[in-house]
Amino acid sequence: MKTRTKNVTKSVRQAVNEKSIEAARSELDSAKSVIDRAAKKGVIHKNTAARKISRLSKLVESIDV
Repeated sequence: MKTRTKNVTKSVRQAVNEKSIEAARSELDSAKSVIDRAAKKGVIHKNTAARKISRLSKLVESIDV
């Protein structure tokens, strides 16, 4: 589960680096789901999950500027 969260985070960051807004948003949606699931199962703390999602969302929104 931890590896899956790391991989989805990496895929979001890669989509942002490519300046692909659509891909980044779709990757962000899947990342939110995976990270929330990991927090629910107790793999990561709920605040850690919230922080990761927040930072990824902020990163994706920075593409628009």
